Amino acid sequence: MVNPGKRMNILKALLNLRHGPGAAILPPEISRLHMDFALRWNDGHLGPRKFWKDCLPRLKFWNPAIPMIVNRSTNNAGPATLSIYFRQAAAAAAAAPTTPAGKGTHITPLAQQPHSSTTNECTAPPPEEGERVVTIEMKHQHSDYILAEFLTKTGATVLRPSPDELNEMRQTEDLRERAAIDRSIMKKYIDDKRREENLVARAREEAEAIRLANQ
Repeated sequence: MVNPGKRMNILKALLNLRHGPGAAILPPEISRLHMDFALRWNDGHLGPRKFWKDCLPRLKFWNPAIPMIVNRSTNNAGPATLSIYFRQAAAAAAAAPTTPAGKGTHITPLAQQPHSSTTNECTAPPPEEGERVVTIEMKHQHSDYILAEFLTKTGATVLRPSPDELNEMRQTEDLRERAAIDRSIMKKYIDDKRREENLVARAREEAEAIRLANQ
């Protein structure tokens, strides 16, 4: 059985993935996303990097069927762009869910989706027939600005936590704070105990030294 601490960490990670910046449902006309930025954060690539780390995982969680490719390189002087590919209306209608549960959606299995690259091997492809592409220039932009532009240009539906999830989030935060207090108390107890043991050991050494000197 998983202990309460591990359960709390798992629940916190799941809630963090489900909600926060980037938690949104993309409309069916979005066919794929492509990010292009440098490996290192300097020279204007900090915002794109933060968007990639904080927002993209949530977008992927809520939109697993949409390929989201990240191409990175060592060229910090190069651009940082987010490309959004749109299907034509007819193709988007064919890809739309036919039931509330999403059955009937044209899903690209993860194993068949293109892979990302850290060696500049997966640059943004040109739009295919029946596609158009909208680009967001991310360089020197804050991640909040990038997300706002992305939501505006895609028309994505932002998701909010339910009352039950908000309660769970508050509970996990309370548990985290209590755990931090407990760790602090335990650390102080251990430090005090070690200090006391060191004092006792030093007193014994001094007593032994006095005893040997008086022989």
